[in-house]
Amino acid sequence: MSPTESTARQVRDAIARREASAAEVTEACLAAVDRLDPQVHAFLSVDHAGARRRAAEIDRRLAAGEPAGLLAGLPVAIKDNLCTADGQATTCASRILEGWRAPYNAHVVDRLLAEGAVIVGKTNLDEFAMGSSTENSAYGTTRNPWALDRVPGGSSGGSAAAVAARMVPAALGSDTGGSIRQPAALCGVVGVKPTYGRVSRYGLVAFASSLDQIGPIARTVGDAALLLQATAGHDARDSTCVSQADQPLPDYLAALEEPVEGLRIGVPRQFFAEGLDPEVEAAVREALAVYERLGAKLTDVDLPHATDYAIATYYIVATSEASSNLARYDGVHYGHRSRDHADMIDMYMRSRAEGFGDEVKRRVMLGTYALSAGYYDAYYKKALQVRRLIRRDFEEAFRKVDCLMGPTSPTPAFRIGERAADPLAMYLSDIYTVSCNLAAIAGLSVPCGFTGAGLPVGLQILTDVFTEDRLLRIARMYEREVDWVSRAPALVAGGGGGAA
Repeated sequence: MSPTESTARQVRDAIARREASAAEVTEACLAAVDRLDPQVHAFLSVDHAGARRRAAEIDRRLAAGEPAGLLAGLPVAIKDNLCTADGQATTCASRILEGWRAPYNAHVVDRLLAEGAVIVGKTNLDEFAMGSSTENSAYGTTRNPWALDRVPGGSSGGSAAAVAARMVPAALGSDTGGSIRQPAALCGVVGVKPTYGRVSRYGLVAFASSLDQIGPIARTVGDAALLLQATAGHDARDSTCVSQADQPLPDYLAALEEPVEGLRIGVPRQFFAEGLDPEVEAAVREALAVYERLGAKLTDVDLPHATDYAIATYYIVATSEASSNLARYDGVHYGHRSRDHADMIDMYMRSRAEGFGDEVKRRVMLGTYALSAGYYDAYYKKALQVRRLIRRDFEEAFRKVDCLMGPTSPTPAFRIGERAADPLAMYLSDIYTVSCNLAAIAGLSVPCGFTGAGLPVGLQILTDVFTEDRLLRIARMYEREVDWVSRAPALVAGGGGGAA
């Protein structure tokens, strides 16, 4: 049983049938990490000993006929902004948290362990999840498994690359403005951003608290549904997490194979405007044609605020919340403390200057400015008003259609360093994804083809709040008709994965 050849559900089912042991599957994953990660750098830490102990315990439970959980024996990777109390550091890819070990697990980590998952390691990210390329990590850039000279997207680039390179069958990421969906698109895997409040954020190191959401990254829609089933649900420790009484948790796996009759697809005009790569547009248009052949009706829709003002609104709201959330990393409450300082104020300044990278500093300064006296009404308050208009755009659209579809990213994976000196160009990588977070709705990216250079393209599907079951059904409807999942990067087979 090789994770290179099998999906997460196939791995889990083989272990449950005793056709493979959890120990064998875990060893295969660890061997893949040891072989491939020196080239990809998807992981910041790998827990060889802990994964082996966990796999042995799962095998013991299965042999004794004891309940082992929904994910029994399934190897999973965790983005390194999720707290784990297993001895692995939680660094958020930042020098300011270098070597910090959390005293508790994030809720989603507890859920994975309760369902029998084997946590292999912690994956790389843009520092504090701020970025679209995983180039902003203090511990080195992650590379795209499909072309090692290109970025995997971000900020969950490590998780997406680990799944794309077949090092693990599934992983968890976090999505503040597209940080699950955009790297999923660039790496040719499935990434789901659940409705805000569907998955507990307890133990997720905060970037922008009203936008952050945890979700799965996997090779198939079914694998993503499996991981979402294991992690979604109410958690009393997160006041923003919806209760089961208000929003019962559906059976996402059962919903996958239900037919979607009379599907109405909204195609936002603004998603196909200037700046969209022609090969990306062609792949997405072909995916829409597949839905038409299956009987779906396509309707043009307008999202004027959700496209024209989304980036500006997002970068005011997100940076303002980041300024507040990251104030605690001052060398006293949390984080790195400078050894060379003259007084307390100097210590604060030096600690943050030494601990934070350039992108984090840029966003903290932007947010502090937007919240400052004299500018709050002009920037932050105005952004919140526009955010409400963006939500209204989606409410009006979902009265007419069942879902919205378009490209996840305006371009395929770009070369490492290509946009490093141009923050605005980097921010525009998220132009199609940030509005989903601002409106708190559900979204996913599913592979829909490749460019002529062999780079993956993602189709983004958006549905209304707490409709992940419908979202997954719609994505699975397309996935059944194509076979992108069978393609793997050349380096998986030992081909090296050279430049595109």
